[in-house]
Amino acid sequence: MKNDSNISRRSILAAVGALPLLLTVTRMGYADTLPLVMVTKDPSCGCCDGWAAHIESAGFPVRVVESADMASVKQRLGIPAELASCHTAEVDGYVIEGHAPAVAIHRLLAERPKARGLAVPGMPAGSPGMDFPGIDPLPYEAFLFGPATRTFGRFLGSQEI
Repeated sequence: MKNDSNISRRSILAAVGALPLLLTVTRMGYADTLPLVMVTKDPSCGCCDGWAAHIESAGFPVRVVESADMASVKQRLGIPAELASCHTAEVDGYVIEGHAPAVAIHRLLAERPKARGLAVPGMPAGSPGMDFPGIDPLPYEAFLFGPATRTFGRFLGSQEI
């Protein structure tokens, strides 16, 4: 009696060979949905790592670059001094300065306003990356900057208010 449920060695090898391709296609489908966020930060800044983790948890692929000369990075990218914060990111043609919440970046990319970027000046308590246990979040504003500067949204923690 012949057993038709035997798996040939050729079938096993074909399946094993296809597995990496399947995994790559699955990951590509997810990673391609949002653009890369390139974060430049001072090597000694820890809150920047917290912000990068917040952005990554929102689905963005993130790459962190360390620079001891953040002033020249900000100057090169045209960030006004009054909007400066501790880290600077670039995403899909925009500059993101400081602790901007992921929801604001999603909105920026969806609306695509004519602007250089989005900034949360300083380091507001409770903003992404500054959301330490025991710290009550304070309301803060995100500003759209470019030819002119205007309020883009008000936030408490990572949520728009």
